[in-house]
This record gives sequence, C-alpha cells and structure tokens, in this order.
Amino acid sequence: MVTRSRSLGRPTLDAVAARAGVGRGTVSRVVNGSPQVSPEARAAVQAAIDELGYVPNRAARALVTQRTDSVALVVSESGDRVFGEPFFAGIVRGISSGLLETPLQLWLAMAQSPAERERMEHHLTSQHVDGVLLLSLHDDDPLPALLQQRGLPAVLGGRPAWMLQPGAPPAYFVDVDNVGGARQAVEYLLGRGRRRVATIAGPQDMGAGLARLAGYRAAIEAAGEQVPEHRIAYGDFSETSGAAAMRTLLETDPELDAVFAASDLMACGALRVLRESGRQVPEDVALVGFEDSPIARQADPPLTTVFQPVEEMGRRMARLLVSLIRGDDLSTPYVLLDTHVVPRASA
Repeated sequence: MVTRSRSLGRPTLDAVAARAGVGRGTVSRVVNGSPQVSPEARAAVQAAIDELGYVPNRAARALVTQRTDSVALVVSESGDRVFGEPFFAGIVRGISSGLLETPLQLWLAMAQSPAERERMEHHLTSQHVDGVLLLSLHDDDPLPALLQQRGLPAVLGGRPAWMLQPGAPPAYFVDVDNVGGARQAVEYLLGRGRRRVATIAGPQDMGAGLARLAGYRAAIEAAGEQVPEHRIAYGDFSETSGAAAMRTLLETDPELDAVFAASDLMACGALRVLRESGRQVPEDVALVGFEDSPIARQADPPLTTVFQPVEEMGRRMARLLVSLIRGDDLSTPYVLLDTHVVPRASA
C-alpha cells in the first residue's frame, strides 16, 4: 500500500518542484496549463501534486495568467422569478454543463433594485470575473454598454430589443427562432380551422416579446387577414400576467376561438381564466404556449406549445463566452437555435 506523505503546512510550489525533480518554473507552467512542458515533466509534476495534495493559490495564479477563472451570470429579474420559473433553471443547467470541462466557476447575480445593480456593477470588472453572461435584458439596461467599456467579454441570452433597430451596435448572443416558432404556433391553430386567433404577447421592451408578436402578425397576414389589435393583450411572461391578459381578451372579443400565449406560464394563467369563464379547452378555445417547459406537460389539458431548447441555449452561451475569453476566431457573433410545435391536447 502506498502512503501519501503530506507536510503539516500547505504544500508549496517549491515542494512540488523538489518532489517532481524539476524547476519551479516547470511546475508553474503545468499548473497554469501551458503547453510548453514535455509529457514526462508534466506527468512527474502531476504525480507530485497528487502525492502532496497541492492546491494552487488562485490569487497568485491570477497574477500570472491575468485570469480569475470566474464568470458571472447576471439575471435582471427578482429572486422569486429566477428560482420559481422553469426557464431560468434550464438555462443555469445548460451553462453549468457548458463550463464543466473548463476551470471556470460560475456565480449568479440577480439585479432588479438600484442598490442591487450598483453593487453588481461594482463587481463586474476584470479583477473579479473573466466574462459575463446576461439574461432577461430589457431595453433600458445599461450593462451591455458598461461591459463593453470595461473590455469584459459578454454573451447575451436572447437578442435584445435594441438589436432589432437599424444601425444597432454588434453584440454576441444566443437565441432561439422566436419569430419562426410563434408563426408556426399560429399556423398550427389556423390549420385546425380556428379563425379568431388572439395572442398574449410578451413585454415589448424585450427581444423575445417583440419577436413572438411579430411571428403572430406574420401568420395572420399570410392567411390573408388583417391583424385586429383588440385580439392582442400583453403580459410579462408570468402566469399572473397571462391570466390578466386573458380576462382582457375575453372582454374585448368574447367570440375568440384560439389563443397563442408567448410563454407557457402565461398560457397556464390563460387556461385558468378560460376554465373560470366556463369555456372548454380546446373545444371552445384552443390554446398554445411557448417553451415546452415541464408545466406544459403537467397542465390539464396538456399544453400544445413551441419547443425551445433552453438547456442547449445555456450550453451555447457558456461555450461562446469561453471562446471569447480565449480569444478564438469566431465566424459569427451569434447562435440561433431552431424551434418547433409540440402538439398536445390543448389545441
């Protein structure tokens, strides 16, 4: 049996070098991932590290590499939404998966109040993080410009609304085909004979909200009809807002026979109000959501919805940020993932 010998104090770089029979600089290069080390020397150093239980000093390593080995995920929403809505959990799982084979550690910041934002902005510097992932951005968010000024690599989750404007500054982002997915959802309803199709749109200061409403409009117009504004109500992607928007739609157009909601949570809020009003789904009103979250499968009836690959979105965000941190050459500054309709009983 081999017994590992460990000093009473914390093993040092010099101790590893002595045990491996190499110079201190060689140990430093191995620890910092430099390719300028022979396989034999690397193996000897790794064996010495394992035997002594050496743990690199992250602060000292950062002085050499100019890296912190940390990245931040900044979500501009409340803790209740981040921890309570399936979308955010899926994104975090995907990001964690994308960082798994890197030395990067992830820390999460939720910033909604001015005080929270001030503290977070103070921390988002190259002394604390190597890059930033931004999620749930609204139009007036100053963070992308601030990070650009500080020279910090940043990747956006979703194409922000301001990027849809002509002459918008470039940004790295990962998104799903929101326009195409919404258009497919409405075409699905029209293809099943529904003629009075309303929508519960998302917030219009967010790219996903704008794009999904654009997809609804495109499908209605392609069917040779004009878009009736009284069949459009607005929410903030939450279940509560979906319920409120559904009440508004029933007041303005009691004869509607289908609804496309721009999120599964809003669709579930709409489903509750439809049931309270005595309407059967899908017999009286067909209903389609967007995301294909677990709540869509658990709804009664199960919710027809647009699948968006949330975890894959998180993975691609992480990989894109890693590429930016490494300085890799990128053929395109963005990733756009496909969506498709998942038919279930609600439509």
